[in-house]
Amino acid sequence: MKAPLVAIIGRPNVGKSTLFNRLVGSRRAIVGDQPGITRDRMFGEVDWKARTFRLVDTGGIVPDDEAIIPSNIFKQASFAIDEAVAIIWVLDSRAGVTPLDEELAVLLRNTGKPVIIAANKVESKTVENEAGEFYQFGFEMSPISAEHGTGIGDLLDMVFEHLKFEDEVEEEKSSEIKLAIIGRPNVGKSSLLNGILGEERVIVSSIAGTTRDAIDTHLTVDGQDYLLIDTAGIRRKGKTTEMAEKLSVIMARKALERADVAILIIDAIEGVTNLDANIAGYALDSGCSIIIAVNKWDALEEKETNTIYEFERELRMAMKFLDWAPVVTISALTGQRVTKILPLVAKAHAARGQRIQTSRLNRFFEDKILQPKGGSAPAPVKGGFSRLKVQFVSQGGTSPPLFILFTSGGKAGLHFSYLRYVENRLREEFDFFATPIRLVERHKERRSNAKTPRSKGAKKT
Repeated sequence: MKAPLVAIIGRPNVGKSTLFNRLVGSRRAIVGDQPGITRDRMFGEVDWKARTFRLVDTGGIVPDDEAIIPSNIFKQASFAIDEAVAIIWVLDSRAGVTPLDEELAVLLRNTGKPVIIAANKVESKTVENEAGEFYQFGFEMSPISAEHGTGIGDLLDMVFEHLKFEDEVEEEKSSEIKLAIIGRPNVGKSSLLNGILGEERVIVSSIAGTTRDAIDTHLTVDGQDYLLIDTAGIRRKGKTTEMAEKLSVIMARKALERADVAILIIDAIEGVTNLDANIAGYALDSGCSIIIAVNKWDALEEKETNTIYEFERELRMAMKFLDWAPVVTISALTGQRVTKILPLVAKAHAARGQRIQTSRLNRFFEDKILQPKGGSAPAPVKGGFSRLKVQFVSQGGTSPPLFILFTSGGKAGLHFSYLRYVENRLREEFDFFATPIRLVERHKERRSNAKTPRSKGAKKT
């Protein structure tokens, strides 16, 4: 199956070719004021939200004296419309509605395909307000300026909603939260599972390695469905001498790959170990939201008021990459604070599925990153002078959230400190509770023969 095709249509001089060049990231189409410059179909590729779709630019549809669309002129455009799965209809916001636009609206309705109006040449609030008359056609509309690049993200978001890709699952997404319970052997994973379930669903033993398979258990609490995955304890690689133990490590990592949220159990008595950090790394690599449960807290002797703070400080030092993961102290054996677990899981799951509108993202970026109050943001690159600029931000996906930073000028490569700063501000603004955030830079080449913006550098946090 090919990448989905989107067609751009409209009257001459409404900005179709300018929009085409803007979306594909190069000057593929000739732009001019003379009607009929684009006579044939021009194809290109657009990268958006880590996906690629095809774009076709068509010649301007020219009316005759009676404003009726001649069949010979409409022929090439009709081919593109027939092949396309969605249509971008470019209209001139300054010119308003014309008789030809009304004629086109009828034809487009008859196609039965999704149509998104790109209300072009919106360079002022007055023009944007005047563009509101295009809503009379009954299609989605996005005010844009193809020349200046404003509103392009929102337009692409609208188009993207109507596209299907070959690797997408057609089935309706399940509302069930997949929860993996992970940790070293004998830290209390099975005991916690039993505590959550309120029954002896899993054998509990003090012998390390009792649980060798990933065990799935379905549970419904307060109307929310959960799939609880108990995993075998993960050991250091050098100590997995038995084949069964080696397989248990593999199965635990596979369980993480299909989980939405992971509960990482730490033994309060033994403290934080290097293996705990390694296991946390497995969960992070899998894209799971993570909640840290410090078990056996009741058995910790000589606790004082600041004991929890000292323990958490030690934990954060060992796992600096999980400074966003919440910590809860529990006793799986007695049930102490076990009831707090599932509400935290549900909150984390909601956060990882959060989608932020592109316009809202870029308002946030303008206010909190480019012009922060009470201080300044770190430079996009470290040391020296660079022309590298972040143009705008878009969310490329969820579960976990993926954000794309579109850059231009200079050499690609946003500095780690800058990406970290952006991540922290995103967390403050949108409350991505217990959830990793992935940041990707997509740099637009300045070369005339550049094909499309390319991705460089990805960060998983």
